[in-house]
Amino acid sequence: MFPGMNPKKMQGMLSKMGIAQEEIDATRVIIETAEKNIIIENPAVAQISMQGNKTFQISGDISEAPISSEPEITQEDINTVMEKTGCSEEQAKSELEKTNDIADAIINLS
Repeated sequence: MFPGMNPKKMQGMLSKMGIAQEEIDATRVIIETAEKNIIIENPAVAQISMQGNKTFQISGDISEAPISSEPEITQEDINTVMEKTGCSEEQAKSELEKTNDIADAIINLS
């Protein structure tokens, strides 16, 4: 924060002012907005508590990704539909892609 200042002295000063800082061991931070996702890889995350409020300071390798309007179909979803209906993997996947809903896919294939 202040160049040349001893980090322990800085922590002591912050503590006296009622400010606590804690490092968080994060592997990735994702900020979801209406238009895109902001992805921060290899982040350095600090949580700062002051007067009952918590704020986060984040730095790292930043990238952006568009928001997918299509829900992701997982293998677990496909297996569930196959188990409940006795259909093939291809049929289950196809129906899930059409309906985007496990319950609807099961009803349609039953």
